[in-house]
Amino acid sequence: MKTLISLIGVMVLSTSMTLNLQTGILSGLITDSSTGNAISNALVEVFQSGKNISSNSTGSNGVFSLSLNQGTYSVKVTAQGYDIFVNKKVNITSGTTTNLKISLKPSTIVDSLTASDEIVVEEKKEMFATGMAMSSRAKSEGYANYAPPSVVSYQPQEFNTESYDVISENGFKDVINNPLSTFSIDVDKASYSNIRRFLTQNQKPVKDAVRIEEMINYFDYEYPQPTNGHPFSITIEGDKCPWNEKHNLVLVGLKGENLNDKQIPPSNLVFLLDVSGSMDEPNKLPLIKRSFKYLVENLRSVDKVAIVVYAGAAGVVLESTQGNMKETIIASIDKLQAGGSTAGGEGINLAYSIAKQNFIKGGNNRVILATDGDFNIGASSDAEMVRLIEEKRKDGIFLSVLGVGMGNYKDSKMEKIADAGNGNYSYIDNLLEAKKVFGTELWGTLYTIAKDVKIQIEFNPSKVKAYRLIGYENRLLNKEDFNDDKKDAGEIGCGHTVTALYEIIPSDSEENISNVDPLEYQKQSIVSESKNMMTVKVRYKKPDEDVSKLIVEKVETGKTKISNNIRFASAVAEFGMLLRESEFKGTSSYETVLKRAKGSAGLDEFGYRADFIKMVELSEMLDK
Repeated sequence: MKTLISLIGVMVLSTSMTLNLQTGILSGLITDSSTGNAISNALVEVFQSGKNISSNSTGSNGVFSLSLNQGTYSVKVTAQGYDIFVNKKVNITSGTTTNLKISLKPSTIVDSLTASDEIVVEEKKEMFATGMAMSSRAKSEGYANYAPPSVVSYQPQEFNTESYDVISENGFKDVINNPLSTFSIDVDKASYSNIRRFLTQNQKPVKDAVRIEEMINYFDYEYPQPTNGHPFSITIEGDKCPWNEKHNLVLVGLKGENLNDKQIPPSNLVFLLDVSGSMDEPNKLPLIKRSFKYLVENLRSVDKVAIVVYAGAAGVVLESTQGNMKETIIASIDKLQAGGSTAGGEGINLAYSIAKQNFIKGGNNRVILATDGDFNIGASSDAEMVRLIEEKRKDGIFLSVLGVGMGNYKDSKMEKIADAGNGNYSYIDNLLEAKKVFGTELWGTLYTIAKDVKIQIEFNPSKVKAYRLIGYENRLLNKEDFNDDKKDAGEIGCGHTVTALYEIIPSDSEENISNVDPLEYQKQSIVSESKNMMTVKVRYKKPDEDVSKLIVEKVETGKTKISNNIRFASAVAEFGMLLRESEFKGTSSYETVLKRAKGSAGLDEFGYRADFIKMVELSEMLDK
């Protein structure tokens, strides 16, 4: 008996020693980059494959220590008042200590759920102070056909004239009669930040402001880099449907190739800024000016920028100028003031003309339009503006649209303009969003790596009874459009991810979906021996080409993986259905959205997913 006990003791001790030999220590010091002082209560989190492995907080001396198994980890450090720090390649070796010295940069931008009133107040003071002088100096400073008002006065919006296109949610399609689902990709993200604007004002968003695909695509996902010679990769995932246990979910994800700024060709940019009277509000022109100055700080010497403005007439504020002449560009932005009516069509014509004059062959040629969309003279209807932009895009010049403001915000017009101009559409509700669009995602916003990207999925009726594409209602295409290279579709920028979710009803379900009588003159047969659930086809063109390329992926039943990608995307989709009060929301609830979002937030390098969780919590409170 004693021998047995001794043997067990030796085995336990041996196991303990083996485990200790497989672990190492991660320790570090967290300091303020500007003062060098230690930062206490900084949260240090360690991730591996998107999962939170361990965490610790620094003491008063700024020091932390963690015991970890041997391997490679991502380390994330957050502290109140500082930018988030992430190191994605921290190697831990067994039996050794890895020391990190981390300096956190004090944050200069407020939280995305906090108003930046102080900033716009300062902007208004500057505009008032320079108002009288600007009119007399306009011509000498390079203005043509545009004179700013002598006095800037803020007139509050008395009536809400915001406009949104009606969205009729996609319903279920039975696979026997509708085996093909065809749509254009969508990299617009305006709906998400516009929803945030509503919630921060303690209002629920209007239903048609909620475009679920734009909410989902606001976030990046952990999709692999392309390896097959195409500019993006394709990822397929599957899971049970959280709001209907009898259904399944399928995720289709694209990931654009990551390029560094040295790989991006020179940019020929034209800032087209609305300085009409409707922009004379704290959350409009002052915010636009700060946003564009942030963009200018990130430009390279090989880039060039011109500035065009429009109010009652359009004019050139700055001729095309090299990107390293930042003081000159910023000085021109600082002098802008609001006043007058809105000749949007005239401004667009002039901006495209300037872009064409400075066209860079093989470069990145783009007009960036910033406006509230309230055009009221000249070409102003949605149809007129779309036709104008469609004509201009033939010159190989892309378009980005930035929306701002509230009360008279014309979302419907700006989305149509961006789509027609081979471009993307964002809504800037605060400086943090400007930092995301023009900083974190700068070249994804400005540099297109594939255009006219279309997806067509064929479902196998022996595996799938019916399907529903979640979102993309205004991106649906006819099945014939997929192979038609003349049909316009969406663009993808470098590093961008595009995600689509399908809610699937399995073939053995007893649900009755089709309400169509059986066909009398033809019969439909099912290829029952196929193991595939669906076939995914993607067509795209290179930015300077007119002939599309085809990618085909077959998806075998039961072979799709589950990861934080589909878990988080489904949480966002469920939140969108709650906001829309969707007839398809099933058992959706804020509780399940929060649980799944918190469990799948992952590394969250820039805090966007934490921001989402706050939005859900705020919406839940507004519903009570």
